Amino acid sequence: MTSTEKANAEKSSLRPTRQRLAVMEAMASFGDFRSAQDIHELLGERGEQVGLATVYRTLQRLADAGEVDVLRTEDGEAIYRRCSDSHHHHLVCRSCGATVEVEGPTVERWTSSIAAEHGYADVSHALEIFGTCPRCR
Repeated sequence: MTSTEKANAEKSSLRPTRQRLAVMEAMASFGDFRSAQDIHELLGERGEQVGLATVYRTLQRLADAGEVDVLRTEDGEAIYRRCSDSHHHHLVCRSCGATVEVEGPTVERWTSSIAAEHGYADVSHALEIFGTCPRCR
């Protein structure tokens, strides 16, 4: 983990435990979405002793803090990736899991409008679009 990543972890609302830092370091080593089992396996290969239940709890806490993106595959499995700084949506391949971050200004305007129309405040949303990527077609 770089000194910047460690500093970001320490600035986070989450305490930088050994296990949390190990999970964050593992996630920094890949750019695509991975399951908790994949992350746990990578930690084991690196000699890190972190239990699978701890990996799940850590990923959930990181997701709650907005530090990782979480997608649900079509079969319901949660997969995780380090979050980029800007709000975005995901276009996900059903076959290979390739993911592209996309912006949706029309969606942003619509969510603000529909929330205001119904008197809602402090609104958030998540959007994943599933399809088949050009490589898998």
